[in-house]
Formats: sequence, structure tokens, C-alpha cells
Amino acid sequence: MMHSTDKLLLENKAWAQEMITDDPEYFSRLSDIQTPEFLWIGCSDSRVPANQITGTQPGEIFVHRNIANMVVHTDLNLLSVLEYAVVYLKVKHVIVCGHYGCGGVKAAMDSHSYGMINKWLRNIKDVYRYHRDELAGIEDQEQRTNRLVELNVMEQVMNLAKTSIIQKAWSEEQRPDLHGWVYGLHDGLIKTVYDMPAGTHLDPLYEFDNLKQ
Repeated sequence: MMHSTDKLLLENKAWAQEMITDDPEYFSRLSDIQTPEFLWIGCSDSRVPANQITGTQPGEIFVHRNIANMVVHTDLNLLSVLEYAVVYLKVKHVIVCGHYGCGGVKAAMDSHSYGMINKWLRNIKDVYRYHRDELAGIEDQEQRTNRLVELNVMEQVMNLAKTSIIQKAWSEEQRPDLHGWVYGLHDGLIKTVYDMPAGTHLDPLYEFDNLKQ
């Protein structure tokens, strides 16, 4: 009896052979260098794979994923990825990509307890609270959820800009640009909801004044 994981391994062998047939140097070339132009911060949802929906190849996008594509200032995993991508890989763009119909966003909009996940969802609940008046004016539940998806992406882009990692790169090298996108599961298209060019000024409360060496 073949397990589902065995099928994945067989598919991997077939894929690897196909790639070598098309380009015998593919893996040797890929193993020698990693110079992505983009850092992708996306949702863990299995329906939103960064490479496939952008038509990019392995090596072109550095990827971090978590529930509801959050940028949380205490998340050492995210911050480590961000620092590596910005400081060492020298990415030119950081993209936060959410998706309409996001389960994490939906869960944050109700009062049900999800155990340990509550601690993560509270970050999204905070975004809901910031924009409560606008969201309360949207009667349709699906539209309200999708608007919160957009607002959440915008807030996470702002959270990126608040980090010393981004501000130092802006100060010294005028990169990376920050982008907020939302992917549509129903049509496969990406919508831009927020762009923040490198060097954008924030509320002075969040701007560091001692980053230049």
C-alpha cells in the first residue's frame, strides 16, 4: 500500500528528472548561488504558493510564511528572516501578501477560543480594533472580512517599516521598497493595496535617529 507521503517522493523524483532533462545544469547552478530580489512574507495557506502565483523560479524569491502573513515585532523567526534577506541577500523589495477569504482573519473576527492560536490571532484582532468604525459600516460579512484582509496587509507593511532592520537599510542604501498585496483565490490575481518606497517618513515616534554609523 502506497502512503500519500510516498506519492510525494515519487513526484519529486519525476520532477527532478524533468528539470535535468530540460536543463542538465539546473541543480548545479541553483546550488551555487542565491540572489533573490524579493522577500515574500505570505500566509501559510496551502493555496497561496509564492513561486507559482508569481511565475518565478526557485532562487528568485526568499519566502517566509505564517498564519495571516503577520509581521509581529516579537517574532524572532520573522525578524531573523527579515534581517538575513535585507542585510545579507540585499533584497530590493519586501512583499507582504495576504489573500481574500483568509481563515486566520476570519477567526480573529469572532469570539470563539482557538486555544494556543488565540495568542497569534490577537495581533489581527488589534488591527480590527484600529479600523472598527470602517469595518462596522460594511454590512456584508464576506466584504467585511476581505476589507480586513486588506487592512491587515497594510498594517503589516507599516510594521515592517517600524523595524530598525528596514530603517537602517533605508538610511544607508535606500532599499528595500515595501509592498502590500492581496491574492484572490477566486481568480488567481494579485491586487496591490499599499506601496511604501524606501525612505518613506513615518510618525517620528517610530523613527530611529541613531542608525547611521
